[in-house]
Amino acid sequence: MPLVAVLMGGSSAEREISLQTGEGVRRALESLGYPVFTLDFDRRFVDEISSRSPEVVFNALHGGAGEDGTVQAILDWLGVPYQGSGVRASAIAMDKWIAKSVMRAAALPTPDAIEMPLSGSSLPALPSYPALPFVVKPRAEGSAVGVTIVRDGAGWEGAVAAARGVTDRILVEEYVAGREFTVAILGDEALPVIEIKPADEFYSYHSKYTAGQSQHIVPASLAPDKAVQMRESALVLHRAIGARDYSRVDILMDARGAVHLLECNTLPGLTRLSLFPDAAAAAGIAYEALIERLVSAALSRSGVRAS
Repeated sequence: MPLVAVLMGGSSAEREISLQTGEGVRRALESLGYPVFTLDFDRRFVDEISSRSPEVVFNALHGGAGEDGTVQAILDWLGVPYQGSGVRASAIAMDKWIAKSVMRAAALPTPDAIEMPLSGSSLPALPSYPALPFVVKPRAEGSAVGVTIVRDGAGWEGAVAAARGVTDRILVEEYVAGREFTVAILGDEALPVIEIKPADEFYSYHSKYTAGQSQHIVPASLAPDKAVQMRESALVLHRAIGARDYSRVDILMDARGAVHLLECNTLPGLTRLSLFPDAAAAAGIAYEALIERLVSAALSRSGVRAS
């Protein structure tokens, strides 16, 4: 069996979730018989990879350098294969403004938005477009970190303060009221649609990672044509971004039944509360089998067999 390094932790706002994903992946690999070691993404990362010479890296990072193409570029330079998207697709997907441009170019429906800098400490003027209510989100963060729904002018200052803690550029996006869904892509196949029912007003960080704070309904209760539309649209976005191996596309459906794509996550969470393992299970793919498929996809790019 090839030696696998599980890369986890790091310094992004999603560090704790990355550690949970990494532990789950480590346990799965050990149960499958892989020799495995874990390492944190810090200054010793390159030296440790070079000295221990794993045949593959499982990137269990979330957000920041782990998801924006930085780690992918380092691993490409080191010549070590890894699961998931490469440099360009990772960078595109992580940048919500650029990803939205890709959606528009691919004729995929997505909420209107503007992009704004958060320079200095002064409060920027309340935008006149999109109209209230709108959503404020960091341009390049995951797990809904720094995301706020602004329903009136009084909420603007707090939303800016929440985002400013993690970014210097934000998206102000049209608010779409409706049901929340996600579609997981594995290989080149869209898995069953999941409906998300969060305890909070949207699928916040708290709802994502606190037990009992969200329901995942899979397969989602949808008209067959609507489920097909969501799965096909998610696959179009996955391909348009250039993602590989796996991704997860988040979607809203408004009261009229119109579908709105939000973003594509190229390193979906793999914790016990995460959406991707639920979608895989609904497709008959156990957690350990999912991890092995991702490792095999990485090894196939180096010509090494999984066993």
